[in-house]
Amino acid sequence: MADLGKVDRDFLDQYVFPRLGRDRDDVAIGPTHGVDFGLIDLDGTAVAIATDPVSVIPDLGFERAGRFALDFVLADVAVSGLTPSHLAISFTLPPEFTDEEFATLWGTIHSEADDLGISIVTGHTARYAECSFPWIGGATALAVGPRDDVIRPDGARIGDDVLVTKGPAVETTGLLTTLFPDQFDFDADTLAAAQARLDEAACVREAMTAAAVGGVTAMHDATECGLFGAFVEVATGAGVRLDLQTGEIPVRPGVSRTCEVLGIDPWTATTGGTLVLAVDPDQTSAVVDALEAEGVPVGVAGTVQSPAKADERGTVVVDGEPIDHPDVDPSWAAYEELARASEA
Repeated sequence: MADLGKVDRDFLDQYVFPRLGRDRDDVAIGPTHGVDFGLIDLDGTAVAIATDPVSVIPDLGFERAGRFALDFVLADVAVSGLTPSHLAISFTLPPEFTDEEFATLWGTIHSEADDLGISIVTGHTARYAECSFPWIGGATALAVGPRDDVIRPDGARIGDDVLVTKGPAVETTGLLTTLFPDQFDFDADTLAAAQARLDEAACVREAMTAAAVGGVTAMHDATECGLFGAFVEVATGAGVRLDLQTGEIPVRPGVSRTCEVLGIDPWTATTGGTLVLAVDPDQTSAVVDALEAEGVPVGVAGTVQSPAKADERGTVVVDGEPIDHPDVDPSWAAYEELARASEA
């Protein structure tokens, strides 16, 4: 059986990237490994665009699940530095999903979109046999603004500082301990701390906060394959070397203990809501202050360096040791194992 989660680079290179329809001059950024969004340039007006599945987890309650699902689909355009502005959403609902439950979910999505200034412009809603939670549709998010305001995913510059918010495995910790609390032999305080991480698995507002300060040259949401994957993607995109220290990166309460129990590496586990930012050092303090004022923990993990040789472009050195992009995100297998154990 193929590995769960996103397909790997070889799959994309073989089947997807050679076949992308018509080449158009207005496509400034097309599909690229490790890049969160595409970019269309319309005579100086930029449209950042990204598509993701709609993931709704009933066990969270439909209000919380709605917030979680919406941030997931908006995050990839928020890291463009443009404010998310439009949303198209499609629902393929399970037949057992009641009108009242949908009303709660949709009301939350509406309220969050309204608060963020986002207009929902089109969509599709239907019930179909064989559909099931959590994957009940898809959504396309757009952010529209001046071309000069775009923060490119490959924009990290030599001499920049590298900032990391929240730290590793925030989403993995919060989600798995919330869905399968009986599978963790934690005292009440440890379990509560781990479950609280789920409310930190969101980054749209903090991406907007950092972009508004200025000086951010690259921004990336650390989702599948976690922070180590995100570091390599930032370095590879810009053709630079990152020198980083894990001791400077926040590690949130409950993360280390949860990952220890699961037997997984927190640095390679999915952590949606954690941002990796490259920042002009003259602006680092201002970006840190703005994020901390919003209650977002952030650390200055290291710096962007010039690769010593051409074949070192995309190199990441963590605590003095080079790392590779993880082959597999361990959180998927951990989820499967917990789900089987809870059904036994």
